[in-house]
Amino acid sequence: MKKQAERTVLHCDCNSFFASVEAVDSPSLQEVPMAVAGDKEARHGIILAKNELAKKYGVKTAETIWSAKRKCPSLVLVPPHHEKYALFSARVRRIYERYTDLVEPFGMDEAWLDVTGSKALFGDGYAIAESIRQAVKEEIGITVSVGVSFNKTFAKLGSDYKKPDAVTVISRENYRDIVFPLPVDSLLFIGKQTAEALLSCNIRTVGDLAMASPAFLRSRFGKVGEQLYLAANGEENSPVASIYDKTDAKSVGNGMTFCRDISTHDEWKLGIYSLAEDVAHRLRKQKMQCTTVSVTVRTPNLKTFSKQKGISPATNIAREIAERAMEILEGAVTPGSPIRMLTVTAMNLVKEGEGAEQMDFFGEDGDPKREKTARLETAVEGIRSRFGHGAMTMGAVLGNDIGIDGGKSKRTAEEDGKGKK
Repeated sequence: MKKQAERTVLHCDCNSFFASVEAVDSPSLQEVPMAVAGDKEARHGIILAKNELAKKYGVKTAETIWSAKRKCPSLVLVPPHHEKYALFSARVRRIYERYTDLVEPFGMDEAWLDVTGSKALFGDGYAIAESIRQAVKEEIGITVSVGVSFNKTFAKLGSDYKKPDAVTVISRENYRDIVFPLPVDSLLFIGKQTAEALLSCNIRTVGDLAMASPAFLRSRFGKVGEQLYLAANGEENSPVASIYDKTDAKSVGNGMTFCRDISTHDEWKLGIYSLAEDVAHRLRKQKMQCTTVSVTVRTPNLKTFSKQKGISPATNIAREIAERAMEILEGAVTPGSPIRMLTVTAMNLVKEGEGAEQMDFFGEDGDPKREKTARLETAVEGIRSRFGHGAMTMGAVLGNDIGIDGGKSKRTAEEDGKGKK
């Protein structure tokens, strides 16, 4: 039987994407330390992206504007323009699609490409990566770093290995030299808590993980331990999705205008949890999970604003969506402020089990508790489907005077991402 050809996978990462796009329109920004940031007048304004000059001052993504300014007093701040970033992202992806239809986006600025079937036309993986790098720079005016490897995990490590505007090949022959010395949390799906759990086992680098006993990892971490071992040894083999495998649903949102303004923490929580229940239910019906949660607030004077935040691992669990939504709300609204309307929206959807997010297998509550919560919510849905929504509801909903009717609140225009009015 003919042996199957080794896959060639690229991971393309647009360097300092938001900042780079801003510099295309304003070339003078290339000459100064610059960052794209949230509202600098807001108490919670943060750095969203920074250019290479700002990096030299130690400016980091997600730190506060105040902190960044202390490091670099001359830092130039630019407000974000998300519609422009989406346009540039689409243009970059059209370049990728010249080489293959196996293009799997990972956020707005990253994507995997499987070019195994394209090499006869365009050359080997390095040649294709170089061609893409040059095309993006010449046609769009920004740079990309590209990792070339035989699976998605190592390709991602390759694009991170050398920045900006570079190509790194991680092959069967050199992966031990490049990958094994890296910190263990360099692997895509290992977050802070997983890394700490591995450190307690004296596993500090990817090489330590690769050389660990599979039996020990399995006994210590369960099935996850096997996945960690395979990934460190280059045996992760998940496919790159096709551009034709897209889902119609881009978001699932649920919103409500309350019978009266709500202002206490308990009222905020009641509103958020009620909305999140419906969102999670609809995600599970579609067999989807979200990687971003958005909260939209309307005040009594009809001022409306939205904030969003990523969530990892991808989820369709109501409790997790609600907790993230409460974090957003508490960070965006002064305690005691009256709210007229709330919307909770699950965004950046992925199919169940296929989210290539920065996973932390050992979350705050532990994996078993997470699974138990998911089973409980599914069981409650089963009871409601048989006996009606009122058969089981949160105790706080009973007798409330803000208009929550046990989950039947009005959906927003963002329903299922189709923009219904």
